[in-house]
Amino acid sequence: MNINVTQSFLPNFSVYQRYLKKIWKTHTLTNQGPLSLLLEKKLRKYFGVKHVFLTSNGTIALQIAIRALDLHGEIITTPFTYVATATSIVWEHCKPVFVDIDRETLTIDPKGIENAITKKTCAVMGVHVYGFPCDVTAIEKIAKKNRLKVIYDAAHAFGTLYKNKSVLSYGDISTLSFHATKLFHTGEGGAIITNDDTLAEKISLYRSFGHVGDTYYTFGINGKLSELHAAMGLSILPGISVIMKKRKQISRTYDSFLQNTSLVLPRPLQTTIRNYAYYPVVFPTEQLLLKTINRLHKHRIFPRRYFYPSLNTLSYLNPSSCPISESTASRVVCLPLYPELSKSSVTHIASLMTSGNT
Repeated sequence: MNINVTQSFLPNFSVYQRYLKKIWKTHTLTNQGPLSLLLEKKLRKYFGVKHVFLTSNGTIALQIAIRALDLHGEIITTPFTYVATATSIVWEHCKPVFVDIDRETLTIDPKGIENAITKKTCAVMGVHVYGFPCDVTAIEKIAKKNRLKVIYDAAHAFGTLYKNKSVLSYGDISTLSFHATKLFHTGEGGAIITNDDTLAEKISLYRSFGHVGDTYYTFGINGKLSELHAAMGLSILPGISVIMKKRKQISRTYDSFLQNTSLVLPRPLQTTIRNYAYYPVVFPTEQLLLKTINRLHKHRIFPRRYFYPSLNTLSYLNPSSCPISESTASRVVCLPLYPELSKSSVTHIASLMTSGNT
């Protein structure tokens, strides 16, 4: 049996079935049905925020965020992330400007942001990589000084707390991915979070073709989540604390084996309460990483190189120099991590990891 980097969590089928029966009863499949509205309500309470808008995926959430903020010009962002972060900027006719990352947190370096600001800069798009928060305090200070908008791609940050509140509370807008591989998911899906009432009105319109009822107010797109997907989210949400607890236990087991090796474990900012969405390790060299991955593959264990290559090296994404990101991207891998992963499997993976890496 293969051990992959993740395994989508599935709730008790009878729980999901109860929500499906409601859909069959109402014949409401989409267009902000009762289950979507209920999930948004529960997520607002869970995050402690004013507005949550479910979307069909995490990429469209980023695109709508850019539109809602009426951004034009350059958006400063990180090259150490999934490609959707940067391509959403390009798709919305803005230019991504990459700055390097912090060596410990692997998130965007605020010092690099300041140095990259030009007259064309309109916003900063930070990424809470692996669920590790950006330095939101420093970024907010820079943004206020330079009158910039701030979007956080928080695709990995469901359940992450910073300074005792949801990391989604920061910035003008935060976005989430609810893809099947995420800690919390709806199969496919995402969300847009804001505490700004004016932005909330725009996001609501843009997500639904720009109209309410039969009245068209502006341009828009179909970014809605279906009731079938909302049912999955409602079935999973009550157990999210247990899911995170199990992931934390698995991570601690990895820690016990890997902390005194040549492998480096990224560290979040102080006052962070992690969600344990990923377990990344950084090797001293790419050669050693590739050798270890090959060893794991022989045992049918399949980690993943999140995130490789560094986006600033891609020809269609405004190439530039970000040496820390480039080096890290070539040496980092995420180990298997999901609630159903047995302790014996974790121990086996860790033992294979440490062979030749001590």
